[in-house]
Amino acid sequence: MWHENYDEMTKMIISMFRLDKYRPRNNPTNDVSFESHIYFDDAFKDVKGSKERHVNEYAEDLVEVIREVYNSFNKEDSCIFRENPPLPCQRILHTPYGGRLEYTLPYGNLLMVHFKDKLLIRHKKRWSQIMYLYYILGWRLTRKYFKKFELGEDESKLRETMMKEKDNTYLLALDGDTDFQPSAVMLLIDRLKRYPHVGAACGRIHPTGTGPMVWYQKFEYAVGHWLQKTAEHVFGCVLCSPGCFSLFRGTALMDDNVMKRYTTKSTEASHYIQYDQGEDRWLCTLLLQQGWRVEYNAASDAYTNAPQDFKEFYNQRRRWGPSTMANTIDLLGSGSLTSQRNSSISKPFILYQILSMVASILGPAAICLMISGSLSFILDINPNYALLLATAPPVVYLLLCFKLKSDTQIAIAAVMSVLYAFLMIGTALSIIGSMVDQQTIWIPSGLFIIGLVLMNIITAALHPKEFHLVIYGLLYFISIPSGYLLLTIYSMVNLNNVSWGTRETGGQIAATSPAKAITQRILQAKFCKFLCWDSGKVADQNDQVPKTVVMADKPKVNHDLTSQDNNR
Repeated sequence: MWHENYDEMTKMIISMFRLDKYRPRNNPTNDVSFESHIYFDDAFKDVKGSKERHVNEYAEDLVEVIREVYNSFNKEDSCIFRENPPLPCQRILHTPYGGRLEYTLPYGNLLMVHFKDKLLIRHKKRWSQIMYLYYILGWRLTRKYFKKFELGEDESKLRETMMKEKDNTYLLALDGDTDFQPSAVMLLIDRLKRYPHVGAACGRIHPTGTGPMVWYQKFEYAVGHWLQKTAEHVFGCVLCSPGCFSLFRGTALMDDNVMKRYTTKSTEASHYIQYDQGEDRWLCTLLLQQGWRVEYNAASDAYTNAPQDFKEFYNQRRRWGPSTMANTIDLLGSGSLTSQRNSSISKPFILYQILSMVASILGPAAICLMISGSLSFILDINPNYALLLATAPPVVYLLLCFKLKSDTQIAIAAVMSVLYAFLMIGTALSIIGSMVDQQTIWIPSGLFIIGLVLMNIITAALHPKEFHLVIYGLLYFISIPSGYLLLTIYSMVNLNNVSWGTRETGGQIAATSPAKAITQRILQAKFCKFLCWDSGKVADQNDQVPKTVVMADKPKVNHDLTSQDNNR
């Protein structure tokens, strides 16, 4: 987690509490046991008049969200006017990287929140992943066997037991705004349990939000999963298991040249693009090169917030585009060795990826030719002049990008995207009009339009629950020049920008939480109706503070690690 807002935090916390309820810790018939860890990047700030660093507003919001959700899931009486009990005992620990909160959830499973101070430890997403990989797999899992070995137990038996536990330890990687059901996790676990050669598995990601940018992404995600992810899964291997909802096998992560190489510090320009801008794709590349298979399960659904404004969308794709290309080139560069080690990576599949890479590189030129054809068709001008008119705006935009600031580049791209959208609409209407005038569909442009529409409709029909997403295909179609031409130019010119681009705000967030929004979210998650529900309001939480418990052999407690509630 980093700078998620209150609603985004609520989605993820509710999902964790669902898992706790789905598989209680003390149930002897459990086939799995869960433990949740939240790694909160850049959670501390300096406060005037204090020598100690305090948690920031985002960390305080997370503590408040946990209290809200805990009280909701812990209610025996559904009446909302009942006074909320205090949370049970929890531990607040001072750690070398900042601090840690440890909760015992209502059904016995553990939730640990690790607050990271960027002055004490490396921050950003990849280093948080490295931190929990080494904490869970390198410390929690192997340390107990090392202690038993020191006590004189048989090494061969310990090694065999440890390998079995490593093979049955799975790590579910989530973003701070991911919403999912326990059944989605169980589908991924079942996939890894059934096929021991599968090192990671991902599910169907659904973008959430409102507005045209989200509509565009809904169709883009749908087509990407319907066609690309499925094709990779069937013909070879999935190249990217997204970090917002993916399950990894402990044995695969602890294999040679995977977890250790994942800790490589970026020292060159290409490292920042491949390692830090697309960390989830690079981790999958390491797994593939080591011989593990990455699979896709279309029935495992997860929901994550998508960028809702043009600027945030462009900044997100500025990371994704170059990192995807860098990791694909890395995989293709070792294609011969990878195909020998990984049975899922065949020579034809490598050829398929080469063709996809070539198509991506030629994409902007193809868009210019398409625009040229549109201008020639609409304006009835010479194709050479049409090509000149089609290439002039992208060239001018390219030159401006080298001189202007990033925000200005995005503003210009937004205006050009609208103009290109009108051009695409005009082109489509002109083609339809031409078919009506000639009373035939057997013209090249008409066959192209009809083929494109039929392909998407048939694909959507094979996914009936998601058929409605085909409606957003029109918006996707008219946005092709923006997504495949202007965005490519913006990404290539700004390769020197290695910032995350999203949620990078230092502003203050709201001090009061949106009680109505979180209440509705919790009610939907629990699928229950309160008999005394009236106007959508809930009773205020009491101000009781959960008791802080510190074990004698544990580090010293730092009371500044919690929200202001603990000082009441």
